[in-house]
Amino acid sequence: MVWWIVVGAVVVGLVVLGLAVRAVLARLPRLARALRRLEDRQVRAQALQGDLLTLQEKLLTLQEKAEVTQERVAAVQARRGG
Repeated sequence: MVWWIVVGAVVVGLVVLGLAVRAVLARLPRLARALRRLEDRQVRAQALQGDLLTLQEKLLTLQEKAEVTQERVAAVQARRGG
């Protein structure tokens, strides 16, 4: 009698486990698509980060050029007495 209860509990446990596995396996394609989208976003974000670094370097270069230009303008104005 005890063996039937043990066997029944094991069978019920296996059925519940099988249903849980089935539910997870049913979601795998959607999870895979979501993972691919996240990976694509990560690649785009890394590309944008590289572009941002390039723009920052260009901005620093332009800032330095603007400072040099301001110094030259100040020097020209000082020579003119202005």
